[in-house]
Amino acid sequence: MIAEVNIAGVLIAPIVIYMLIALAIFAVCRFALGHFGLLRRVWHPALFEVALFLCILSLLFLYL
Repeated sequence: MIAEVNIAGVLIAPIVIYMLIALAIFAVCRFALGHFGLLRRVWHPALFEVALFLCILSLLFLYL
């Protein structure tokens, strides 16, 4: 677990850093799923994307 990040005197919580990393990974996954047409086979794409983002974020917490 990383500590707070100091940016120009403002302390940023580690969750923000983890969320930015997860967002980058999620964007790649979303592009790949859309490119291969797998998002069309999901019942509710928005719920699937939220669940995918939360899974990626929780895996980052476990890994880091």
